[in-house]
Formats: sequence, structure tokens, C-alpha cells
Amino acid sequence: MTTPPPRPAEPRPAPAPLRIGALVPLTRPGWTEAGRHLLAGLELAAAEVEEAGGVDGRPLELVVRDTAADPVRATAAVDELAGLGVAALAGEYHSVVARAVATRADALGLPYLCSSAVLDDLTDGPTAWVARIPPPQSHGWRVYADFLLDAGHTRVAVAAEPSVYWTAGTRVLRERLASRGATVTVLDARALTPAGVCDALAADGASALLVLTGFPDPAVPLVRAVRGDARLAGLLIGAPAGQPEFAGWAALLGDDGAGVPFLRYLPGRLGPLGTRVAAALRDRLGEEPSFVAFEGYDTVTVLADLLRAHGADRARLAAAWPQVAVDGTRGPIRFRRPPGTGVWQWDRPPLQVVDRDPAAPGRFRVLRAG
Repeated sequence: MTTPPPRPAEPRPAPAPLRIGALVPLTRPGWTEAGRHLLAGLELAAAEVEEAGGVDGRPLELVVRDTAADPVRATAAVDELAGLGVAALAGEYHSVVARAVATRADALGLPYLCSSAVLDDLTDGPTAWVARIPPPQSHGWRVYADFLLDAGHTRVAVAAEPSVYWTAGTRVLRERLASRGATVTVLDARALTPAGVCDALAADGASALLVLTGFPDPAVPLVRAVRGDARLAGLLIGAPAGQPEFAGWAALLGDDGAGVPFLRYLPGRLGPLGTRVAAALRDRLGEEPSFVAFEGYDTVTVLADLLRAHGADRARLAAAWPQVAVDGTRGPIRFRRPPGTGVWQWDRPPLQVVDRDPAAPGRFRVLRAG
């Protein structure tokens, strides 16, 4: 009797993917240029994890949702992503939106690693569920205030739109500047026309104007008006929130957008990992990557490391923030909880005050390191 050939083994089912929910502003009124850079970093890191075999053999999947800078829309996305079974959340650029995400993630017990928003009070109180890559606003804007003081600016004006983020930044600047005898005049950028801001600046005698507004409007017409007003020759224009980092600023303002100091979260020199990632991001974006793209890459790198060590259990992931020890594109990443903040924070993120060189607006000058 002939023995029948053995039946082929049943193929093993593919392992279920590990999912990370990615929240990014991809449509207006969100800052879409920042969102595009953030998503490029998130996706590059996820693709590299996949190319290396995933997380312990399981695919890593980003589930992307557009927040459009809308806190209500972002909160709904968190609920949806939680229902889809994501292990953690990543992303977001706009601070007010990130606060809504962090608040909902805390309520649901869903780990959230904030990629690029700096508002100090991401949650109303301490939480075990939320950590952050960039430095808190109070730290960066104090460094910026010290830069202004050291440059001799003792009368500073801010043209600000009403928002929690701009109000918090103005408060940090005022407190830091006042500690050394300097003053801050607040101009309502929504109520005043650009010409009206120029008139107020000429009457005030400020030596520096900080643009704390949305981009491109009203920031672009405001900068153009100030640059074109002979009464304000020599006035420093600053944008601490980082608008001049992006190519869109230079494209719209040209030479008028140079010499505008802003905060950037990059080291003086990238190491081997950062250099390699910069080249890969440049290929994806078709332009120089901003610090926001690096923040996205580092976010997924941290979460993938946590998933390898602790699996997809949400509570275990959140409990492991203080155990993170990851080499990021901009330096070693560890988390601690600074006094007065409610979230886990990268303990040594790099920080610079930078501007576009007036002699070559495509080149950046480092004016101060934080």
C-alpha cells in the first residue's frame, strides 16, 4: 500500500500588527507644513522598524488622523483610535490641540507621547499616561527672553492673537524680562491692522517686536508692514514659536523674513544617527527637514522601544516612561517629571535661538544655545 504524501502544513496566520495612533495637522486651519514634516518623521521611523522585522516579529502600523488644529476633532480621533485598539498615541504640533489629546488620553488610560507641542500644562494635573519630546514652553521662552536681554532689548512689544498658547508665552516673557527691569507691551494682532501695529510701535519706542500669531496670516502681512515702515528701521522682529524654520516663511517673505530669531530644537551638530535620518527625511520631503521632522522620528523610535520591552499593554507602557533609554536623532532620550509639570518630559532636549542669515536666507545662524 502506498503511503500518501504528507499534507502541507497549514500556513501560520500573520501576527496582528501593533498599532500607534498618529495625530497630525494635515489640513487648514492647521499648520500643514509643520504637519507634513511631523508625519514624514513619524512615517520614516515606522518604516525603518518594519524593514528591521517589526517589533518582535509583529508589524508596526501607524494609524494617521488629521486634527486640522481642531481640539474637538482631535478628541474624537482619540476616541476612535482607542476603539481601534492602538497601543499608544503619538504626534500633534499645535499646543491647544495636544492639550485636548492629552486630557482625553489621560481619561481613557491611553499612553500618549507628544511629539511637538510645548504648552506647559498639557493636562490639568499630574498624569502617568502622557510624556513629551520637546521642552516645555516656559523653559524655551525664558531662554529666548535672556537672548533679548543680552542683546540690549529692554522695551519689547508683542503682537499677539488671543489663545492659551500665546497668552502663556507672553506671561513667561513678561516675567523673565521684568526680573531684569525690561517691559513688555502687548498689541492685539486681531484688533489692529498691520499699519495700526506699526503706529503703536512707533509711539511705544520698543526696540523689538515679537510676532505671536498664526502663519501665514496675520504674520506675513505684519512682518512686511514693519519692514516697510521707515519709522521702525532697526527694530528687531522675533518669532519665538518657530515660524521661520519652515521653507514657507522664506518663500513668502524673502529677505524680509531673514534676521528673525526663533526657537529651534536641534543640537549644534547632529551625530551619525541624526545625519543619516536627515538625509532620509530630505529625500522624503524634497527639502531640508525641520526640527519637527526629527521630533516625529524620535517619537516613534521611543514608542517602538517601549513596545519591544513591554508589549502592547497600555498600563505597562505608561508605567515605563521613566525606564526609557533610547538614542534619538538629537541625543540620548530619558524621561523625568520636572517639578511643577504634570507629564513625563525628555530631560535634555536640545534648544537654540536661531535666525535666517540676512546675507543668505537659506542658511541658519545659531545665536544662542539653551
